[in-house]
Amino acid sequence: MKKLSLRTRVVTGAVVVAALGAGTFGAMSASASSPAAAPAAAVKADTKNRNLQQSTHLTVAAATKAAQATLDAAKKENQRVSVAVVDRNGNTIVTLRGDGAGPQSPESAAKKAYTAVSWNAPTSELVKRLEQAPNLKDIPGTLFLGGGAPVQVKDAPVAGIGVAGAPSGALDEKFARAGVAALAR
Repeated sequence: MKKLSLRTRVVTGAVVVAALGAGTFGAMSASASSPAAAPAAAVKADTKNRNLQQSTHLTVAAATKAAQATLDAAKKENQRVSVAVVDRNGNTIVTLRGDGAGPQSPESAAKKAYTAVSWNAPTSELVKRLEQAPNLKDIPGTLFLGGGAPVQVKDAPVAGIGVAGAPSGALDEKFARAGVAALAR
C-alpha cells in the first residue's frame, strides 16, 4: 500500500471535515425549518383493547418496606446481609446493604431476586432443577443459590426479593420470605 503525502492527508481530512459539517448544518437547518409534528393520539386503555396488557408492579415504598423487613429479620439473628428487590422484568427497585455485609452481597442479592422472579420459584427449589438442566446456571444475570423468593399476586410473579451474606442459602431465603410476608401486612 502506497503511503500518502502529508499534503494529500491534510487535504483529504479537510474535505471530510467540511462534508460532515455541511451535513450537520443541513440536517439542523432542515429540522429547524420544518413544523413541529403533531402529538401522537393517546391510546385508550380500556379492557376491550386487545393490544394492551395490564401488569402489577410494586411501588418503591412497598419494595423499601419489604427490603427493610428483610434486614430487620436478619438483624434479629445477628446476620449481616444485603437485600435486593426487583420488579417483574428483573429491574432493581431497591437495594439495601446491611451494616457489615460483604462487598459481594448486593450483587448476589440482585441476581438471586432476578432468578426467583424469572422462574416464579424460590431459588432453593431452582437449585434442584440444575440436576436435570445444568445449563440453567449459564443464563446471564442468574444465581442458583438459596436466598431468592418471588413475590406473587394470584400466583403470578410481580417481583423478587434476594438476600445474600448469611452463612447459608437457607438463612438468606428465610430472610427473603420475611420480606415477602411484610408485603401482606
